[in-house]
Amino acid sequence: METLDFSLSIDFLLLAAEPSAGHGPGNLLNNIGLCVIVAAILAFVANKLKQPALLAYLLAGVLIGPEIGFRLITDHATIEVISEIGLVLLLFIIGLEMDLKKLRASGKPVIATGVTQFLLCVALGIPFFLLLGFRIGDVNAVGGEFGLFYMAVAAAISSTMIVVKLLYDKFELDTLPGRITLGILVFQDIWAIIVLALQPNLRNPRFTPLAASFGKGIVLVAASLLISRYLLPYLFRSVAKIPELVLLMALAWCFLVCAAASYSGLSREMGALIAGVALSTFPYSLDVIAKVISIRDFFVTLFFVALGMRIPMPTASILGLAAVTSVFLIASRFVSIFPVLYLMRYGHRVSLVPAINLSQISEFSLVVASLGLAFGHINSQTVSLIIFVFVITSTTSTYMISYNHQISRILSRMLSTLRLKDLARPGAGESPVTAPKPIVFLGFFREASSIIHEFELSSSENGRHSLLDDILVIDFNPVVYSELKRRGVECIYGDVAHMETLHHANIHEAELVVSTIPDQILKGTDNARLLKKIRQLCPHARAIVTADSPQKALDLYERGADFVLIPSMHGSAQVAQIIESGLREGLDRVRAEQIAHLKERDEVLA
Repeated sequence: METLDFSLSIDFLLLAAEPSAGHGPGNLLNNIGLCVIVAAILAFVANKLKQPALLAYLLAGVLIGPEIGFRLITDHATIEVISEIGLVLLLFIIGLEMDLKKLRASGKPVIATGVTQFLLCVALGIPFFLLLGFRIGDVNAVGGEFGLFYMAVAAAISSTMIVVKLLYDKFELDTLPGRITLGILVFQDIWAIIVLALQPNLRNPRFTPLAASFGKGIVLVAASLLISRYLLPYLFRSVAKIPELVLLMALAWCFLVCAAASYSGLSREMGALIAGVALSTFPYSLDVIAKVISIRDFFVTLFFVALGMRIPMPTASILGLAAVTSVFLIASRFVSIFPVLYLMRYGHRVSLVPAINLSQISEFSLVVASLGLAFGHINSQTVSLIIFVFVITSTTSTYMISYNHQISRILSRMLSTLRLKDLARPGAGESPVTAPKPIVFLGFFREASSIIHEFELSSSENGRHSLLDDILVIDFNPVVYSELKRRGVECIYGDVAHMETLHHANIHEAELVVSTIPDQILKGTDNARLLKKIRQLCPHARAIVTADSPQKALDLYERGADFVLIPSMHGSAQVAQIIESGLREGLDRVRAEQIAHLKERDEVLA
């Protein structure tokens, strides 16, 4: 497979070298080699500093380019030919990862914020950039003929690469704020597709050319979807056992649709997106992504290095505009996302965290700006401004996402002082909101959901399981809060990381306190701290906590846990039985058995 990937790369390089008059393949390969070497060194440094690799690629272009750096490459036209292939493959991958089935199944918060966020950000951006001197239709205006349009659009789109990578590292992709964040990113990609369709006719925005452009796009999408549904499955099934042919078929499909788009008067990049979307619901899409992504990464690196070469020497005015635009961009995310989710009664945390996560400019904005420069819609200063905003917001976003829950708590307190109340939760000076319950769940995620469901399954035909009336859940997920209330399970909206929340939730008389959330998912606390709080607030209660490995489980047993749930070892039915028997008989026997069992285990990954 590696041999094929390398041979494909060489074929692309030789193909790109042919039209470059005066630049032989040797010089082309030297330039590409220099780009890759410098980009690799800086990407290694960026990784150590926990910064996005895209920043390293841009910096590599700056250092070796003709504008600011050491002028190691003075004519990068040949690199741009290769980078265009990278751009096509980048958009092909974005299309592949855009699962339309999942989008149709998105909940109300994703659809509402996905539709309104982009429109609100553009609506806010137009007057803001007008004040900064950007215009439409004035060639001599700041930023060029369509600088206002491009800046408003660029500032409305967030980075899928940065957000997904950081949320994945924090195990937050499957949380409610994480799912809303990803849904908004998918809608942003759709808005970007619309912008790509508009770009070729931006100078002639009359209804007829625009309608013709959209009509061609719709026909191309329809034809691609029909082919991917009725013809491509047969072709891919016939070569499914030959990985090399699966890759070649996918690339051939991508460039075929690109050619069709170019012939129809649309951009090749638009064709790449359509080709990817057509395959996104395909059974082989994951296999195609896995094979294309290594080739894509090579060319995408060159795309961003070539983009960095275009950055002129920054002036004080450009840097000032970039700083002001960055502040506006972050503020626009809160104005466009928080009110929508808050009005849908999702509470402060769920309404704030997606806005924090999306507070950066997108690599897609760089793509749109790069095409705008090629069309002559904007000047190089606008591209530079967008790149500097990308650099600033990508850097700050790394820390904002890392501390998104801490930031949301600070902002929540500020909102409360402005009388924007959070969902009902116990607070200082309030009486307990519920009568004491024998069983308390601290937080509610998949394991807790499965345990509750086990109790529901074991309910008799004439009535529900008695333990369901003995359970209190404390969690800050408003969806969990609403659904548990509907099912008749007592729930309090609150953050289990705060001692005052547990105190005012009246858990002092609980007989069994359960934490089923692993440390990676808990925010602001961990199971060891929760165990300590349980012992302080209800010293006579039995405590069940969670660990992700046998060694961590033994540590929690040493700290006084009565039972430690290890999701990889214990099923929900087993834990439900332990909870039920623990109320009647205690957990001493189970505790001793589990400790002895864990000490005998000798796993590879302890």
